[in-house]
Amino acid sequence: MQQSWKVGDLAKLTGLTVRTLRFYDEIGLFSPSGYSATGHRLYNETDIRRLQQIMSLKDLGLSLEEIQAVLKGHTYSPTQIVAIQMERTRQTIKTQQKLLAELERLNERMKQQGSPSVDAFISLLGTMKLSHEKYIIEHRMKWERRFDLLGDLINENE
Repeated sequence: MQQSWKVGDLAKLTGLTVRTLRFYDEIGLFSPSGYSATGHRLYNETDIRRLQQIMSLKDLGLSLEEIQAVLKGHTYSPTQIVAIQMERTRQTIKTQQKLLAELERLNERMKQQGSPSVDAFISLLGTMKLSHEKYIIEHRMKWERRFDLLGDLINENE
């Protein structure tokens, strides 16, 4: 008999949120292989292997659309996947270098003039926003997992 997991169990095993797994189902990226008599999503070992592929491709920097294309057979060569990851890494480095340059300029102004201009702070804030985008997305996912767990606990206690 093949083992199956409900969406909440799969979320706990993988560190993804229930919301993420449901979203993947909605967009047709990752759907359960079956449903229980009560309508709960049920995932099997084959589903988990597919989810592992999705997570690996996501870690390489592919977008959900690119991942769907890969899984549908519109394959990217390993060279193309590495090229995508390299370009995204270059963009991250470029953004971080820009932030460092802004901070260095601001630091110099503060040493020379005391309080920097409002324009200097506005420029810095814009660069910081770009720099922290990925950080914010990662933390949002962690908070979503926590909210999902809280929702699961509330549902269990009702």
